[in-house]
Amino acid sequence: MIPLDQLLIGAALGPANRWLPGNSGVRFLDALAKRPDRVKTRVGKLVDELGRIVKGTSQLAPPPKDRRFTDPEWSQNPLLKRIVQAYLAANDLAEGLLEDAPMEWRDAERMKFVLSNILEAAAPSNNPLISPIAWKTFFATGGSNTVSGPRNLLRDFASSPRIPAVVEPDAFKVGVDLGITPGAVVYRTEMFELIQYLPQTETVREVPLLIVPPTINKYYVLDLAPGRSVVEYLVRQGQQVFMISWRNPDERHRDWGVDAYAEAVIDAFSVVDRITGAGSVHTMAACSGGLIACMAAAHRAQTGHIGKLASLNLLVTMIDQNRAGVVGSLIDEGIARAAIARSEDKGYLDGRTLAEVFAWLRPSDLVWNYWVNNYLQGKTPPKFDILFWNADTTRMPAALHRDFIETALRNKLATAGAVTVLGTPIDLNKITVDSYVVAGSADHICPWTNCYRSAQLLGGKVRFVLSTNGHIAALVNPPGNRKSSYQVSENNSLDPADWRAAAATVQGSWWPDYAEWLGDRSGREKPASATLGNADFRPLGVAPGTYVMAD
Repeated sequence: MIPLDQLLIGAALGPANRWLPGNSGVRFLDALAKRPDRVKTRVGKLVDELGRIVKGTSQLAPPPKDRRFTDPEWSQNPLLKRIVQAYLAANDLAEGLLEDAPMEWRDAERMKFVLSNILEAAAPSNNPLISPIAWKTFFATGGSNTVSGPRNLLRDFASSPRIPAVVEPDAFKVGVDLGITPGAVVYRTEMFELIQYLPQTETVREVPLLIVPPTINKYYVLDLAPGRSVVEYLVRQGQQVFMISWRNPDERHRDWGVDAYAEAVIDAFSVVDRITGAGSVHTMAACSGGLIACMAAAHRAQTGHIGKLASLNLLVTMIDQNRAGVVGSLIDEGIARAAIARSEDKGYLDGRTLAEVFAWLRPSDLVWNYWVNNYLQGKTPPKFDILFWNADTTRMPAALHRDFIETALRNKLATAGAVTVLGTPIDLNKITVDSYVVAGSADHICPWTNCYRSAQLLGGKVRFVLSTNGHIAALVNPPGNRKSSYQVSENNSLDPADWRAAAATVQGSWWPDYAEWLGDRSGREKPASATLGNADFRPLGVAPGTYVMAD
């Protein structure tokens, strides 16, 4: 999640930092000024194309899969067709000028981000006065969309995050619709609750699994609705599963940093070991939880306790952030320091502002799609469990915010000894256990190439899996989805492009592959216990617990 950590900077500083190109814009204009012939050629092509558009001879047309213009009126109405063609011509000009301006990758990525957001906003499909969908809804509903649409707009922008709602706040209920795999809280500290899930098979594997979820949003992304829960799936494969549920911190917890969270993971690990008596524990961790789990594991390796770790399983976790795509281009050290100061002043980073940043990384899907639905059509967004979870944000303590940013700025975790956790220098190569690492091929937060290079930092044997879909959909990928596939290989000595060319492709979900891999490393089977916890750790309440319910 180091790119996510970089997004924490944008969340702390507000929208101006994300929308203004800053010095990158100055360097972009300077690069164009040095190539006036290219600019002249591009503008000339635009003028020629606009002439053809006016005459009705232009061949410009949106791609068939561009859902903004699927309504037949965009191609059949002469005026609307010309408006779309002019918009596409402007897109071509902007993209061409970016190609013609030689810039360092950071400037190029930032300008691409800014211009793409401007162009997405300017799409004719977003304009209520010319949108065929808006007019058709107007006539179909007797104009009620002109009342419900503005009402939705006022509601959505009344508080942070100021973006169109992607799901209704009452679409699901945690503990009723989501996070309902049976279990109990068997341990609680000020920082986390530890959930043990009830076995659903007659026998279970001896070595348990501890899941470390992200520190932003809540744990139930890994325990969504029945049939879409990786926890439910693993329990039904005979795995003993435990889950950390982080507390939603506030200003009282401003000093919880990486050391505190790493110590919490080690504490939970110890409790799981004492409850099961297995002598070792697998650890699965996702996103920012993966960073913390890696640092905790490296600390344990330095202090002679790596033998307790049965395996390390990382989901969309990015340690090596070198050239981390657009999110890696949006900050510099000065901006980072300002962001740290902002969260330090408040005591935490509000997750709602981060949700806004995420949305603008995929504006077509997460902003303008819902702009049309919520405001032009006046509808409520459809129910979707992942988006409900995404909107159920949490805060991040100022100290953790600071530690993540400072670690990210110079890619410190990729260098042995550059980061110290709980008093020990961190060297990920000392994590010599087997690892199972999953990345998403369309991940816009943690690019898969960076996740792959992150896996190369580990010292043990790595099975690297590249799943279809993005940051979360790559994980919520249950068996039965015919569109899903993944590539897999245990040879991570290649560079990313060569790995992808060589790795085998398997249709379906990676979950069965992981369950088999995990089972092979989980010892013998033993009769499942009908009770949870033990004499030292008695159940404190049923899952999903209390911390997940806190706003």
